[in-house]
Amino acid sequence: MSWRRTLLPAAALIPLLAACAAPAPGPTAKAAPGFPYTVTNCGTTTTYQAPPKRAVTMNQHVTEIMLALGLEKSLAGTAYLDDAILPAYKKAYDSVPVLAKEYPSKEALLAANPDFVYGGYSSAFDATAGRGREDLKRSGIATRLNTEYCPTGAPSFDDLYREVTEVGRTFGVPDRAERWTREARATVAATEKRLKGTAPVSVFVYDSGDKTAFTAGGKGIGDELITRAGGRNVFADLDKAFADATWEQVVARKPDVILIYDYGATTVEQKKKRLLDDPALREVPAVKNRRFAVLPLSDTVLGVRVPAAVGKLAAQLHPATAPAP
Repeated sequence: MSWRRTLLPAAALIPLLAACAAPAPGPTAKAAPGFPYTVTNCGTTTTYQAPPKRAVTMNQHVTEIMLALGLEKSLAGTAYLDDAILPAYKKAYDSVPVLAKEYPSKEALLAANPDFVYGGYSSAFDATAGRGREDLKRSGIATRLNTEYCPTGAPSFDDLYREVTEVGRTFGVPDRAERWTREARATVAATEKRLKGTAPVSVFVYDSGDKTAFTAGGKGIGDELITRAGGRNVFADLDKAFADATWEQVVARKPDVILIYDYGATTVEQKKKRLLDDPALREVPAVKNRRFAVLPLSDTVLGVRVPAAVGKLAAQLHPATAPAP
């Protein structure tokens, strides 16, 4: 998918901004409980004197973080879905204005009069489109980039919990973030308990691609998701969240299972057919044995779906460990 192929590597180019502060209250104003709150996100330090009131989210997984924390009334707009919003959040999502099917123009974004913009991928803050974090700062708008796309490091589940915690603190609902994190940890622990003693299987992620295989590397939360679900990502050595691999490399790494990311116009069945019909892949164990697993793309990026996705993937990689229906 082009916006992840071409723009995500640009995360390393995001400027490390100086402190970006929300307007300070007047001298007689009383600070909101828990404020001022200072947080550093991907090199940008921001001090909030009060929770943002007109936030805009760009990319589905950050939108769902906000909705999971019950913050739909703090949203002035949203944009860019990869797949269907979780049913539990559908009613709340429908109450929020949709600014654009994909990324809004700078003009459409500013017309929503946001005081906070939350991007899921580095492409959300494309400076060439006038949406750079520094550009928005000059307009008095605070920003946050999902931790998965900070310039350095490989995100972990601890980063997911920190992401939700920091968003909860930013919007003055730390109790909701704490409750979500506690439940998420319990969900992951339950899956790991069921998998105890189970040997991992090798997994190749097929996101998309024909001439090359667009796959999950070792610098995205999807890599740890696979590990915790009882798998081993055969392209964990790729130094990006998503990257291209050659089909020759896929053949050489002999994955036991192919995990298909489900999103966009190309269906899962079409992706399976492309893999099964490729004569170069016929000796790959996953193809020979028709062993496929499927997850929606939104399950595999740093957001509130990930803890449950561990269990969903584990049930496909190791059916014998799946809980009784």
